[in-house]
Amino acid sequence: MTERIELGDITVNVTRKDIKNIHLSVNPPDGEVRISAPERMSLDAVRVFAISKISWIRKQQMKIREQERETPREYLERESHYVWGRRHLLTIQEAEAAPVVRRRPGKLILQVRPGADEKTRQAVLDDFYRELIKHEAPAIVSKWEPVLGVTVKRLFVQHMKTKWGSCNPSARTIRLNTDLAKKPAECLEYIIVHEMVHLIEPTHNANYIALMDQFMPLWKQYRDQLNLLPVRHEEWDY
Repeated sequence: MTERIELGDITVNVTRKDIKNIHLSVNPPDGEVRISAPERMSLDAVRVFAISKISWIRKQQMKIREQERETPREYLERESHYVWGRRHLLTIQEAEAAPVVRRRPGKLILQVRPGADEKTRQAVLDDFYRELIKHEAPAIVSKWEPVLGVTVKRLFVQHMKTKWGSCNPSARTIRLNTDLAKKPAECLEYIIVHEMVHLIEPTHNANYIALMDQFMPLWKQYRDQLNLLPVRHEEWDY
């Protein structure tokens, strides 16, 4: 069940969970404010917490609403697409063979069956990005497991509309957004470390920030870099 708190022009959606600490987030694309609160915490206490964070909420909402959006993709010849932060021009090749994407310097060659529509072309490219993450992410996880002293049991890669990644500390699993393959490689490593640190500290509290500062001193730089990059142009839902 979701409750609502109205703070002037800001609406806060409050969800009760079996957690110890309260968690606040401001989410794209429109800056929706969500609070996950312990089940026993009163709504008045949640309201006081939200009021104390008004300045931070407004700042985050402004960042999200000003973030650049990619132009809509039509998956046509010589359209721009990105791999690890570098621009590639799309080349369409039709063949009576299994669809595939080949990467060449400055080019992405998209092979599809004759007459393949935009939705099919997009699906083939999305699979290409997913496989890039699946290829690169395990080595990064293996690199950081002994450093952080944690173990990731399973790694999932999928298109995520509102997050770059997520972590389930109890199941010790991590999910990564396929769109990370479009961003500079250091952004992928930052998100993986970000989620792996949640296996130590599930919330974004002072201890979590101290751990990130300890293990990845430049993490805020990577975060800001990722947040300034254009995000996919689409209607996001929740």
